[in-house]
Amino acid sequence: MDRKTRTLLFCGALAGPLFTIAWLIEGLARVHYDPTRHPISSLSLGEWGWTQIANFLVTGILTLVLASGLRKVFQSEGEAVWVPILIAGVGVGFLGTGFFNTDPISGYPLGTPAIRFPPTLTGVLHIFFASFVFGLPLACFVMARLFDDQGGRNWAVYSKFTAVTFILVYLFAMAGFLQVPGLVNYAGVLQRISLTIILLWMTLLPIYLLKYPLPLQATGKS
Repeated sequence: MDRKTRTLLFCGALAGPLFTIAWLIEGLARVHYDPTRHPISSLSLGEWGWTQIANFLVTGILTLVLASGLRKVFQSEGEAVWVPILIAGVGVGFLGTGFFNTDPISGYPLGTPAIRFPPTLTGVLHIFFASFVFGLPLACFVMARLFDDQGGRNWAVYSKFTAVTFILVYLFAMAGFLQVPGLVNYAGVLQRISLTIILLWMTLLPIYLLKYPLPLQATGKS
């Protein structure tokens, strides 16, 4: 693996940790903001909203950097080519959520309704780009099959578990943001759990490739 590829993978591996640290600090510092109830996207609203907007944009750029590094790793044809494509889509999604702010939800900022109807155009676009995150569980399933092909059972199981768990927990979080009774007060923490699970996988994958690059480069599989 050449130096440029290693640098791309290392920088890309920082996307998830930096994103998580930023929303954790922001959520604790905001007045009237409840991390257990409100979505991460709501941090882009208000006077200090630019900090979360910057967080989305930086994360998007680093995710695209990761996708570029993975493209160099998976140069052979086959299913592996979909992994960098899917992760590049996730990067575009982060950029889109930064450019288009979410609508107020669950009473944040203070004095806003639980849910805005009809939604604004920017709110709809924010949700559209946020849905790109589902490229990550798809990438998990692709990698799980590739790991299975080379006997990497532990990583195959981990990738499948990550994908399924993320989808289930994330959907419960979205139900809470839609004001489904019983989930409203926990939607924020559910969203954070789901994103932590999937972004941890996105962080560990390039770290694994940096440590064990040769089998993947030789076959396009792991």
